[in-house]
Amino acid sequence: MDYIACMTDISLSRAAARQINHLSDEAGHTIMLRVAVDGGGCSGFQYTLDLVEVSEPEDTLIELDGAKALVDEVSVPFLSGSIIDYVDELAGSQFKILNPNAKTSCGCGVSFSI
Repeated sequence: MDYIACMTDISLSRAAARQINHLSDEAGHTIMLRVAVDGGGCSGFQYTLDLVEVSEPEDTLIELDGAKALVDEVSVPFLSGSIIDYVDELAGSQFKILNPNAKTSCGCGVSFSI
């Protein structure tokens, strides 16, 4: 996998960057991927992914090849060392978080525990 680290050590893969740029091109304006960690899910925490047009002042910005991802300040420690990726599999295409802090995760890949 080809990725570039940022200051927070949260990375964006080239596949994720291509998809974010593709979504921005389709929309005709900049689209950013917001990644957050919330309490809940079947394993204790869950990822929330949204496409947004505006960042918040306390967001951490992760950029690669013009693509932008945002992580709120509360979620940054939970995502330390993670790679935000985009996969195109037989079951479907989706953004996926490869999180080395997750001790367990559920089958859907959205919920995890630390």
